[in-house]
Amino acid sequence: MASTADGSGTGAGSRLGFTEGQVVQELGYDDDVDAALRADLQDGSGVELVDEDYDDVTDGAIIWFRSDDGDLTDALVDAMTVLDDSGPIWVLSPKAGRPGHVPHSDIQEAATTSGLHAMTTFAIAPDWSATRLGTRGRGK
Repeated sequence: MASTADGSGTGAGSRLGFTEGQVVQELGYDDDVDAALRADLQDGSGVELVDEDYDDVTDGAIIWFRSDDGDLTDALVDAMTVLDDSGPIWVLSPKAGRPGHVPHSDIQEAATTSGLHAMTTFAIAPDWSATRLGTRGRGK
């Protein structure tokens, strides 16, 4: 099954740029996460997602984040503690109009505070948006 226009279905995980064998840390898991997206991420990498207790190097991170989840900056710093220097962090937040929606400006502010910057945002699942965060180059 191909990816649909709203990002649901097979292929959505590959839109995040993860490839086979990569270790992806997942933070903020709860009952409301998109199960199809999680399954696609795991199918694409061939590796189970690891949780916040994982203490080895990861190739990337996904953070499910809702407006009532606390401090996004803290979650970003937690994700960066085991992240490979070039690995992406994806903040997955409810789309506008959905309960728990996080304004893009809040994501940008948390990213800047933690030394990152927002690179791109798009719909990844019926109820979720994905924002890629990256590190700033030296001297920037």
